[in-house]
Amino acid sequence: MTRFVCLLLLVMLLSFTYAAITPTSPLSIGQTLSSSDGVYELGFFSPNNTQNQYVGIWFKGIVPRVVVWVANREKPVTDSTANLAINSKGSLLLFSGKDGIVWSSGETFASNGSHAELSDSGNLIVVGKVSGRTIWQSFDHLGDTLLHSSYLAYNLVTGEKRVLTSWKSYTDPSPGDFVGEITPQVPSQGFIMRGLRPYWRSGPWAKTRFTGVPLMDESYTSTFSLHQDVNGSGYLSFFQRNYKISRIILTPEGSMKIFRYNGTNWELYYEAPLANSCYIYGVCGPFGLCVSSVPPKCKCFKGFVPKSIEEWKRGNWTSGCVRRTELLCQGNSTGEDVNVFHPVANIKPPDSYEFANSLNAEECYQSCFHNCSCLAFSYISGIGCLVWNHDLMDAVQFSAGGELLSIRLASSELDGNKRKKTIVASTVSLTLFVILGLASFGFWRCRLEDNAHILKDAWRNELKPQDVPGLDFFEMNTIQTATNNFSLSNKLGQGGFGSVYKGKLQDGKEIAVKRLSSSSGQGKEEFMNEIVLISKLQHRNLVRILGCCIEGEERLLIYEFMLNKSLDTFIFGRFETKQQAWETWGENGGTDLLDQGVAYSCRPLEVERCVHIGLLCVQHQPADRPNTLELLSMLTTTSDLPSPKQPTFVAQTRNEEFMAMGLTTVSKMTDSVILGR
Repeated sequence: MTRFVCLLLLVMLLSFTYAAITPTSPLSIGQTLSSSDGVYELGFFSPNNTQNQYVGIWFKGIVPRVVVWVANREKPVTDSTANLAINSKGSLLLFSGKDGIVWSSGETFASNGSHAELSDSGNLIVVGKVSGRTIWQSFDHLGDTLLHSSYLAYNLVTGEKRVLTSWKSYTDPSPGDFVGEITPQVPSQGFIMRGLRPYWRSGPWAKTRFTGVPLMDESYTSTFSLHQDVNGSGYLSFFQRNYKISRIILTPEGSMKIFRYNGTNWELYYEAPLANSCYIYGVCGPFGLCVSSVPPKCKCFKGFVPKSIEEWKRGNWTSGCVRRTELLCQGNSTGEDVNVFHPVANIKPPDSYEFANSLNAEECYQSCFHNCSCLAFSYISGIGCLVWNHDLMDAVQFSAGGELLSIRLASSELDGNKRKKTIVASTVSLTLFVILGLASFGFWRCRLEDNAHILKDAWRNELKPQDVPGLDFFEMNTIQTATNNFSLSNKLGQGGFGSVYKGKLQDGKEIAVKRLSSSSGQGKEEFMNEIVLISKLQHRNLVRILGCCIEGEERLLIYEFMLNKSLDTFIFGRFETKQQAWETWGENGGTDLLDQGVAYSCRPLEVERCVHIGLLCVQHQPADRPNTLELLSMLTTTSDLPSPKQPTFVAQTRNEEFMAMGLTTVSKMTDSVILGR
């Protein structure tokens, strides 16, 4: 009895699972054809259990079913007697008892006896009996899915095109609105088309990556391979290492998604376009730049203004931008006062580029400079030189990654930046000066801590005038007289380690006295370090220490009184300067701060990092500024940096005397600024 049951099951299995479709053994509803490795399966299926039946290929044994190819996408069958057969000429035919031939693979003119089988790559192939070669394959007629061994392709000679076409809906496999393809441009790029209009663009291919996909930086292990030849053909394939089962699907909504199967579930590896308007083709129009931020926003390239101000105010940016100053370029003019090139960093290269044969970045620049039709150029690793002779369309600026794009402008567009560059460069220089001073302070403090093994009160006798040249020791009664015994009327403000008073010595010299409180927490090392450090920092914008007074528990530091504003005013007090620097950094990573004569000899990433650190050091809130150890790490490593906050305009009432001691009153709140302590 047991043997009979096993034999019956075996017969049933053989009757429902086919190894091949032959002229004498068609595939009927309820029967399937499997690949030899058991990964793929061909058969009839019905989306959402409707009456419509389709012939398709899916992953065998994975629930829910994932269909990767459909034969009769536009013509479902509803007859239960339908079957898929192969005729004597090697053509696959889908028969319906009601409608006759519903779908055909087309004529092949093969010899009698050809058969159809499902390969281990998920490709339905028709094999000739005599030749043994493939005479038809489903990979030549893609649906909405790309598998490991299938590929997108074009052939300019034959006119052949292999594209992905989305389903109309998740339950209707008929062709939808979106088509995925690669272009015959050199280098090629990927497109998702919505009808005849571009919907999304990958950016040009650069050996292992698409330049318009931020995920694909130079460290990215590419899953794609793109080849182009001189005969006008090209193809794109993909392969997920360590994942036997993976797929790319073009969804009914127009998204390109990469899925990989981990044995239990499908993992979404990549998706484009994302739910971000910057990824929709041409959202900012010609010469518009979409900034990939939250929320995304459109702006014009430098030297351009919105074509329609009213439309832009309403959030409709598709009209784009127009040049503010027309170019004065005739023939092969080489006058540097006529045109200049403005570099913009972190850019997805615009559409409608042309490949130029240039050996290096300098040749790329020269070829564009001497061609008045050339509006922009970019020298990209893995590609070489690209130039643009038409409107810059579909440009995106990423927060990181992307390419450096140089745009031709009238020289007058950059003249107005000279004063800005001077101001910002000065700010950055002074900021770096303060950073180095703070770094020196940190190292000096560490050295002093190693030797701090003395009695609690012995520090009073260790500081000698010769240790700090020019340092005076003041008597307590002298300071009391100068400050009217630390009168409240002479008090300038309250700092983190005590109070500050204004005073006048007998010779008429005005001084500022910092009276350290016993509860300040400042110990011997800090007190001695402040005297030594401030005495060694000599700068016209830094307050100068005159001496100290040590008597009993009193510890006083005496500074010169500065009538002019402190370094804080220059570094932290100018909103316009910080705003200009922040905008320049946001536009091109700070490369706009460079003189055009040296712009191409500098590394944009290094410039961007220097400006980035400078902006962090002049944040409005002290808590947002890096401390000494963080600054040392920023300057000596390539670690990720936090994003600087946009400068905030704050109405401030500043007392000149308060500023002299580094005390700032803002809305009745006291904030200590840079001053040695």
